[in-house]
Amino acid sequence: MHTRRLGPFEVSAIGLGCMNLSHAYGTPPSPEQGERVLLAALDAGVTLFDTAALYGFGANEELVGRVLAPHRQKFTLCSKGGMAGVKGEDGVTRRVIDGRPATLRSNCEDSLRRLRTDVIDLYYLHRWDKQVPIEDSVGELSRLVEAGKVRAIGLSEVSAATLRKAHAVHPIAAVQTEYSLWTRNPEIAVLAACRELGAAFVAFSPLARAFLTGRLTDVGGLDAKDIRRPMPRFSAEHYPRNLALLPAFEALAREAGCTPAQLALAWLLAQGKDIVPIPGTTSVDHLHEDLAAADLQLPADVIDRAGALINQRTVSGPRYPAQASQEVDTEEFAAG
Repeated sequence: MHTRRLGPFEVSAIGLGCMNLSHAYGTPPSPEQGERVLLAALDAGVTLFDTAALYGFGANEELVGRVLAPHRQKFTLCSKGGMAGVKGEDGVTRRVIDGRPATLRSNCEDSLRRLRTDVIDLYYLHRWDKQVPIEDSVGELSRLVEAGKVRAIGLSEVSAATLRKAHAVHPIAAVQTEYSLWTRNPEIAVLAACRELGAAFVAFSPLARAFLTGRLTDVGGLDAKDIRRPMPRFSAEHYPRNLALLPAFEALAREAGCTPAQLALAWLLAQGKDIVPIPGTTSVDHLHEDLAAADLQLPADVIDRAGALINQRTVSGPRYPAQASQEVDTEEFAAG
């Protein structure tokens, strides 16, 4: 497996986003299937595993900890705090964004326990809590570094301005934000800011939540709890327009001798040596398909043509519904 720098770490060029083993896309796979995917990734040379307190309200960290703790020295472990499940007075657990220092320390302690480790290599602020100055949240994360509970600090879904404020408090090793052919927002400002400050960029949803695989042709069959259901790009208004982009993209992948998913990942890897995509999957076969993209050497014109086919001007709909858009702190292109 080819490698790239991620802050102080040397990691596989493609990591594994563990979220959908426990969260987000309807009924998750069985723990046994999750274990198979995690161990297959490790065996295939993946050395970057990404989870969060939010995913499955702790269940994903527990899965990652149970399966991978015996192999802890073989990989870089990433998790996130500041957005987690909190049980209300009615007994229902709900997602809560809370960047207060005491909450972040508590989140980190809980994650360490679930992950069965003494230290998290890269710990992200999952969302900037706009009720708390970013300097206060990052200040607490820096104290977790001083305490030896965290090795490096990251931020998720932040603007270039917020990144600079945070970096002034403590060096930021990485920024994690959605980035793919169909989500180009990092190109507005945050990628340049990362390069200015020496932070790596970790791209989540690099396959556009399965759109770029070409396999999600009917969103009507998505589970009622699937997080894509309220996303505008997957709506009845916008998804047919987006599907119309796929035939030309799939033809380009055939011409290049790869699958659409591999072309999408190869495009992302070609955008800079400081970019590390973390696709997620519940399938061992799809895992191996994704990882093979790191070995592709596609002509520059194929990369350019892929980018011209699917981009912020050709994709229809904003990436998040209104409420979710208010919770992130990223520069956004106007919706197509």
